[in-house]
Amino acid sequence: MIGSLRGIVLERIARGPQSGEVLVEVGGVGYRVIVPAGCLPRLAEPGEPTFLHVHTHVREDAFTLYGFPSRDERQCFEVLIATHGVGPSVALAMLSVHTPAALRRAVAQDDADALMLVPGIGRKTAVRLIVELQSKFEADLDGVDLRVVGSSATTGGAPNGDGTSAGGETDPAVARQEVRAALAGLGYGADEIRHALTRLPGEGSVEEQIRFALRELAVAR
Repeated sequence: MIGSLRGIVLERIARGPQSGEVLVEVGGVGYRVIVPAGCLPRLAEPGEPTFLHVHTHVREDAFTLYGFPSRDERQCFEVLIATHGVGPSVALAMLSVHTPAALRRAVAQDDADALMLVPGIGRKTAVRLIVELQSKFEADLDGVDLRVVGSSATTGGAPNGDGTSAGGETDPAVARQEVRAALAGLGYGADEIRHALTRLPGEGSVEEQIRFALRELAVAR
């Protein structure tokens, strides 16, 4: 069983919105490794050295390598595929949208809307996954990175408890939660809230982001 690869990147290929492929040469042998789409920009360029944590997936009709830049991503992938109804494709999609830390936080907070940001996951599936994953994830919420892979939102440091980071800026994670709560209080449905959250800017006060979300929803309607 292959647990890691260290070699030279020969090719990086985007296979779609949820996965990509990297060809890594190790000792003269090229290994085709499937990676989450969100990881592709973080991998070495062709001709450069790389190291990947690898999960070897064996079936009767296939022998597939799944690679990840960090051990945490591989461990999260392995937890996900051990969950009922989650195959490698769905697990890759989840890790292309959320970091492992963000997934743990969503599970710990019963945040079905966050899981529904993953293409193909509806509310019933999201609720079921939360129930099943709560017993599998060790949710360490201190210093959790709440970034959505591919977005400009970052935590910007530890929050001060008033929605701002240590530098005085609005904490994006807290802002998203407050925007979600405000929209729900105004009677918007889960699909509308999810639509608005995916378009939020990565900066600005909570009030500004709520106004932005309301404009987006007005246009969508």
